[in-house]
Amino acid sequence: MMIIKDAIRERLGNKIIAWEEKSSRRVYFTVAKEDILEAARLLFKELGLRFAIASGADTTEALEILYHFSYDKNGEFYSVRVLLRDKAHPEIDSLARLFPGAEWIEREIWEMLGIKFKGHPNLKRLLLAEDWPEGNYPLRRESS
Repeated sequence: MMIIKDAIRERLGNKIIAWEEKSSRRVYFTVAKEDILEAARLLFKELGLRFAIASGADTTEALEILYHFSYDKNGEFYSVRVLLRDKAHPEIDSLARLFPGAEWIEREIWEMLGIKFKGHPNLKRLLLAEDWPEGNYPLRRESS
C-alpha cells in the first residue's frame, strides 16, 4: 500500500520548506508559491487526493493560503501552505487549470484578501456588491 506522506516527501523533496504532522492523519507542509502547481498536481492527479477547499488569512508576516486535500481511503488530510510575503502585489498560479473545483474558492479569496490567481478563467466578484470599493479587502488587516 502506498504511503502518501512518503510519496509527497520523495517527490517534492527540497521544495518542501516546512513539514508538520499535527496527528497521524493530519499533515501541513509549506511550499514556495512557484511550486504550488507541482504540489497540487502531485496530490490531485498522481496520488488521487480530493481537493476539499482552500482558505486564506492575513497574518502579520504574509498572506497565507492553505490548500486542503483529503485522502478519503484512510481519512488523511494534507494541507499545503503558501506564504505570499509581498502584500502589496500578492499573486499565485490558479489551481483551476488542474481542477475546476478551485474556481469559486479562488474567487472568494481574491475578493476577500486581494490575492490575484494567475490564469484563473473568471476572476470576478462573487460575494461583495458590485459597487464595493476597489482595493478594499474585508479580510485584510488594517495597514498602519
